[in-house]
Amino acid sequence: MAAITPEVYTSMGLRDSEYAAILELIGREPTLTELGMFAVMWSEHCGYKYSRPVLAFFKKYKEAMEGSGLENAGVVDIGDGLGVTMKVESHNHPSAVEPYQGAATGVGGIIRDILTMGARPIASLNSLRFGPIRDGEAEPAVVRRNRYLFERVVEGIAGYGNCVGVPTVGGEVFFHPRFSGNPLVNAMCVGLLEIEKMTTAAATGGGNPVVYLGSATGKDGIHGATFASETLDEDSDAKRPNVQIGDPFAEKQLIEATLEALDTGAIVAIQDMGAAGLTCSTTEMASKGSVGMDVDLDRVPMRESDMSAYELMLSESQERMMAVALKGREQEVLDVFHKWGLPARVVGEVNGDGILRVRRHGELAACMDPKLLTDTCPVYRTEFETPEYHERAKRFQLDEVPVADPTESLLKLLASPNLASKRWVYEQYDQEVQTQTSLSSGAADAAVLLPRGTLKGLALCIDGNSRKTYLDPFVGGQLAVVEAARNVACTGARPTAVTDGLNFGNPELSHVYWQFHEAVRGIALAAEAMETPVISGNVSFYNQSELGEVLPTPLIGMLGVLADGRRRVGLAPQDAEVSLALIRVPLASVPHEGLGASDYLAEVHGVEDGVPVPPDLEGEKALCRWLERAVAEGWIAFAHDSSDGGLAVALAEIAMAGRTGLAADLPLDGRQDAVLFGERPGEVLVGLHPERIEMAREALGSLAMHGIGSIGGDALTVSVRGRAAIRAPLSELARAHESTIPATLAH
Repeated sequence: MAAITPEVYTSMGLRDSEYAAILELIGREPTLTELGMFAVMWSEHCGYKYSRPVLAFFKKYKEAMEGSGLENAGVVDIGDGLGVTMKVESHNHPSAVEPYQGAATGVGGIIRDILTMGARPIASLNSLRFGPIRDGEAEPAVVRRNRYLFERVVEGIAGYGNCVGVPTVGGEVFFHPRFSGNPLVNAMCVGLLEIEKMTTAAATGGGNPVVYLGSATGKDGIHGATFASETLDEDSDAKRPNVQIGDPFAEKQLIEATLEALDTGAIVAIQDMGAAGLTCSTTEMASKGSVGMDVDLDRVPMRESDMSAYELMLSESQERMMAVALKGREQEVLDVFHKWGLPARVVGEVNGDGILRVRRHGELAACMDPKLLTDTCPVYRTEFETPEYHERAKRFQLDEVPVADPTESLLKLLASPNLASKRWVYEQYDQEVQTQTSLSSGAADAAVLLPRGTLKGLALCIDGNSRKTYLDPFVGGQLAVVEAARNVACTGARPTAVTDGLNFGNPELSHVYWQFHEAVRGIALAAEAMETPVISGNVSFYNQSELGEVLPTPLIGMLGVLADGRRRVGLAPQDAEVSLALIRVPLASVPHEGLGASDYLAEVHGVEDGVPVPPDLEGEKALCRWLERAVAEGWIAFAHDSSDGGLAVALAEIAMAGRTGLAADLPLDGRQDAVLFGERPGEVLVGLHPERIEMAREALGSLAMHGIGSIGGDALTVSVRGRAAIRAPLSELARAHESTIPATLAH
């Protein structure tokens, strides 16, 4: 075997100190296969070497790390013997170099994470970030590239999701110059399972067969996990082979075959072959079960017969799973997969000596304790201090910004890519497959599913605000949680659990590590206060290119549960016989009157400055509980929270969704533009049934309620304390809101 030189291990992403640690751990020079296995398992993508210390803010994560370790996704018991599992995963780097397959395989990978919990995947969501797509907002070549990435990512999500039979029910899209060259593509999946059938990834039982399930292994995706842990540069296009190729039809077969095989009771443990492929599944399953494995790579189904042990262990070919079956019952598992037309083969067995041995052509390619790969990854911390840009944002002077014409400002905001209708996106997605979708994109603040076998409803959303998090990461993290909670509560659901996707730049830079530390601290504090534990998640670092690092983007996937899903409400008025009301959390402090870090400042004035308004966490929880009760008891006909663009944009969205005019008078103090477009947390617009108003008022507690107007007509009219501010025909609002993205992409 050729000697391992520094050029070999550094090309795999390992540092000199890390290679020295490997030599000490195994007491010899590693084989090339072993070195590759260490490289992927010790990459940031798999090893979480910069994020692990900070993730200890999350109670559930800390408990898992001190106990038996995390499973592929967390599970929430919703009663009736059912559990919900969910997780979000990034596929940012692959999508930057090969957007269609990068996005498609992101969807496929997260579906398999859900599947390995023993759950049927019932819903997909996504959160996307791109650079500017409008002419004049960047160099023409950059704008063209951003449009291409946007179009191909959406096509990839649709192309895979629509074929695999899992509805894509919700998501969000945001555009900003800091995402040029480095889009963020986060896929979320939700599954439903019978609690008693929940599976584990921990291998057990000496002599139990190790079974390879699903598509054959090829040479695509080798070192994909390492690639995801590097900064993008001009050589990144050469790394297209690091991007996997997806087959949604094979994944559909895999879903059905896996669930049927699990029902046989012959499977002891199961895990998908995601990042790091066979390396990840063998080492993590063996490590979690404190056992070893003997694996014969000659038995692995492969697309090319000349594949080396190194290639087979590191390939990230898609639509593959690994299981440990009960000895003597493996044929039951094989028969199910063969019935579905999928490869399935015994490739090894569990051993009791705690050593993972991998052979190819009869020769030992790897031999070591799997815990060395999973439990000894170095941990790093970057020293940080609060950066000057944040201190400067706190000193921002709002009086230097003129008050713009409110009607023109509203139309400009509605036409901006960030607030414009995303119909062009979500109409490409199949939202109705499985026929459990009750409310989907555009109909409510969160998607609502009515799963068969229970009266309960599930409300789902994914949210985050990159600009707010950049200017104040701690508050931005909190706001992501309470905004997502509010969204599911607006349908009538109780916010129940969180999965997070944490997207940041290079953690070795002090200001990036500060952003990460503060955002996670904010999320953890808010999740605890809202009683929505973080049950799963993903960290994606090194999201930067020659154009710079991305805005820090923590995303919150929220699950809400309705006691009776049939009572859910959307955001559109169904009739004019309701009173328009504003329910809000009184705030002790409103920096910059809510205009700091706002869409109004950015879009109308070209200013990205100031800091966002911190939420009142107890007030937010009270607001969510009130909304849950208001829907359950029939006090309200619709609900929509005020977020990006403030109350004026929220009123316009209600009017457009219901195709009806609104007349509103906002009884709030302050600058006219701040009342209309300020982004203050804890504000929700509802349609109250007149005969239920007093009951609704009596239940408010510390919340404030204002009757602000009525439904009807063909225009939106908004006043501030009796002074006319906005008047716009519905047709004009709809034209501004609906045309931007289709017209921009038609260029």
